[in-house]
Amino acid sequence: MTKAIVWSNIGCTWCEKAKSLLEQKGIEYEERNLAKDWKIQDLLEVVPGARSVPQIFVDDKYVGGYDELVDHLKK
Repeated sequence: MTKAIVWSNIGCTWCEKAKSLLEQKGIEYEERNLAKDWKIQDLLEVVPGARSVPQIFVDDKYVGGYDELVDHLKK
């Protein structure tokens, strides 16, 4: 079964769109919200140089942001 991780933040429209798209596709995801339980340092450990959210992984593979997720799911 496909699983995803979505690094996000409160008020992020693209994060909400990414989570909604994953739900529409029936893909379970773990949200790692930088305003709640996670820190920017945690994100930078897995995506050095990340400058924005969302940062998305699908099946432990780094995909990128929302646009890259859309492209990935078309494959």
